[in-house]
Amino acid sequence: MEIIIPALALGILGVIFGVGLGFASKKLRVDVDPRLERIHGLLPGSNCGVCGGAGCFGFAEAVLSGKLPLEACRVSSDEVKGKIGRLLGQTVEKKVKKVAVLRCLGGKKVKDKFVYQGIKTCIAANLVAGGAKSCFFGCLGFGDCVRACPFGAIKMSDEGLPAVDEAKCRACNKCVLICPKKLFSLAPVTGRVYVACASHDNGKQTVLACPVGCIACKKCELICPEKAIQVIDNLAVIDYHKCTSCGKCVEVCPRKIIRKKNE
Repeated sequence: MEIIIPALALGILGVIFGVGLGFASKKLRVDVDPRLERIHGLLPGSNCGVCGGAGCFGFAEAVLSGKLPLEACRVSSDEVKGKIGRLLGQTVEKKVKKVAVLRCLGGKKVKDKFVYQGIKTCIAANLVAGGAKSCFFGCLGFGDCVRACPFGAIKMSDEGLPAVDEAKCRACNKCVLICPKKLFSLAPVTGRVYVACASHDNGKQTVLACPVGCIACKKCELICPEKAIQVIDNLAVIDYHKCTSCGKCVEVCPRKIIRKKNE
């Protein structure tokens, strides 16, 4: 009898708790939209966070709830976005692919104005008088962008400059955000011409600081048949809405800083 009573009490308590848990599971149940897992499964899984969501799963939740637009994911292909759009009943417009472009050709060609012995990152070096390079606007060469790229699309070249692999680049914008000199921009792959300089010094100052910087001579501006390039604040700037990549500006540039990609 001494054993039976406690056993019965435990059994009754077990039944009560079981019924309570069953009731609670129905009352407190959160229904999960079956599309969530399907959307998450289509995403690249890079968890780069550029979209503003907490990784790819967070982005899937945000897209499903309408908190983020599908276009916020920079790294998904048009095909993937199309599939997700069909799941959501949305029409997704195809956009021209963009890739990261470095606007600097200086690298090891540019002399140092002092010996930097601090932390070997661009962000840290930039805090010391804008870095050791004689060109204030130039690449500092410590590869913060290389470490930030989640797709392995950037490597340091023998010239001490970041080199972008267009095939791997997903235009995630991380290199743009991390570069303290703001040397990266996202340019459409259809625009083959770009300006590999970011200096706003006048011609004389640029010549003293860098052997390959833009001297604002305006030869590119004068020869462009589409009026797609202008010298603004001592620097050539391309309007990709007008540019046809004819290459005439590349031919006349005396400093060879207007270039065609992969050349």
